[in-house]
Amino acid sequence: MEYSHSDTELINQPIGYWSWAAHKAVVTNIRAGLASLDVTQPHWWILNQVATGENGRTREEVMAVLQGYLDVGTALLKDIDALLDRHLLTLDNENRLQLTAGGADVYRQCVERQTAMRKQVHDGITDDEYLITLKVLQRMIHNVGGEAWHH
Repeated sequence: MEYSHSDTELINQPIGYWSWAAHKAVVTNIRAGLASLDVTQPHWWILNQVATGENGRTREEVMAVLQGYLDVGTALLKDIDALLDRHLLTLDNENRLQLTAGGADVYRQCVERQTAMRKQVHDGITDDEYLITLKVLQRMIHNVGGEAWHH
């Protein structure tokens, strides 16, 4: 890969721009990949939480984990309702969200798509480089008094 600037020039490039550009490129790619399965990114998050819960999850449990993601907040409640309306999720007798058979199939397709997209994003990047990148970004967030967390 050819980089935009020499190392000497890159060291003076603004992190705000490059973190925004990375966010925009990666999230746009993820959303396009999921859209081809008729799933939004918040839908994927919800399906993943329900699928990986020990016995599904309640709305409150899903919201507690996800409402801070990309500032979606309580809009996730509408996304949960949309997945219920599409019969990808159902509520059991204990009011816990569960995948339907159709939801399990869509979830499986999303996992396959997410795995392929992650491989694409990480192409040519070692695990050590990725780890260092995340630690540097977390340190920068900390340095400016920000907070970030991902399950």
